[in-house]
Amino acid sequence: QVQLVESGGGLVQAGGSLRLSCAASGRSFSGYVMAWFRQLPGKEREFVGLISWSGGATGYADSVKGRFTISRDDARNTVYLQMNSLKPDDTAKYYCAARWRDKRAFDYWGQGTQVTVSS
Repeated sequence: QVQLVESGGGLVQAGGSLRLSCAASGRSFSGYVMAWFRQLPGKEREFVGLISWSGGATGYADSVKGRFTISRDDARNTVYLQMNSLKPDDTAKYYCAARWRDKRAFDYWGQGTQVTVSS
């Protein structure tokens, strides 16, 4: 079992930056693939990016590539989402998710943190 708690959301002007954190509790954090998703009310959840369980590989949605960076600190059981050059279209609730390295589906989700980008 893994419990995930996101933090770091807030209100920022377009062009600004935010760093989201996702703190995980439970054992064997280093064996989990970690990801970030985002969602607007009434819309489907959208994949933002992920980082492999080893931290050696990352992948991003085209909409955030070059602006967002995912990293992990296994000593702190934390994954980060650094968001730069933010746009109003990035406004959403951001969720952290985890899946064990040989699983396909993300089984564990945080409660989300709101990011609002003003123009």
